Amino acid sequence: MPIVFAAVADPVGAGFVNSLAQPGGNATGFMAFEYSISGKWLELLKQIAPSVTRVAVLRDSSITSGIGQFGVIQAMAPLLMVEVSHVNVHDATEIERSLMSFARFSNGGAIVTAGGLPYIHLNLIVKLAAQHRLPAVYFERAFVAAGGLISYGPDLVDQFRRAAGYVDRILRGEKPADLPVQAPTKYDLIINLKTAKALGLEIPYSVLARADEVIE
Repeated sequence: MPIVFAAVADPVGAGFVNSLAQPGGNATGFMAFEYSISGKWLELLKQIAPSVTRVAVLRDSSITSGIGQFGVIQAMAPLLMVEVSHVNVHDATEIERSLMSFARFSNGGAIVTAGGLPYIHLNLIVKLAAQHRLPAVYFERAFVAAGGLISYGPDLVDQFRRAAGYVDRILRGEKPADLPVQAPTKYDLIINLKTAKALGLEIPYSVLARADEVIE
C-alpha cells in the first residue's frame, strides 16, 4: 500500500526511504525539517537575546533527528560565540532537573528541537523556560501559543497540502518510489510579545518585520 507522509523529521534515518531523491519503496512524502534550520534557531536566539552565551538544547536523543539537529547547532555555536549543552527530554523529571541545573548560571537560553517527546512535554517546557527566565526558540507554533517566546518552523498546512498533491499523483498511476522526498518550502516565524516583555526583551524590528504572526 502506498504511503505519503507529511512531516517526518528524518525519513532516511528513520528507515522510511532509501534516499531522498530515490525513495525506492512504497513510501514518500515531505520532510519536516532540513537540518540547516537548526543553525537558524541559534542565530534567531542570538538576535532576540544578544546577551545569551550559554544555550541548552532540548532534544530526543533516541531519534536520529534529535542527534542531527543538536550536531548542527553545536557546529554553529563557535561562530556565534556561545556554548551549547544538550538536555534529553525522555521524562519530566530529567527535564526539570537539567534545566534547573542549567539556569543556576546567567546568560542562558534554550532551543527546543523537533520531535514527538518535546510535544508531550510542551506545557512543562514552556513553564520551566518562564520560571527560569530562559529566552527559548521552539520548532513549532503550538509552543508559542502556550506562552513560549518564539518559534520558527515549517507551515504544516502547506506540508499537508503538498502531500495531498502526491496522493493525487499516486492515484493517477505514479509510484512512490519515483517521487522524491521534498523539504519544506514555507516556514513560519511566530513571536509572543507578551512573553518577550515578561523576559525583559525588546524584539528587534528586523525580526518583527519578518514575523508571520505576532501574539500580544
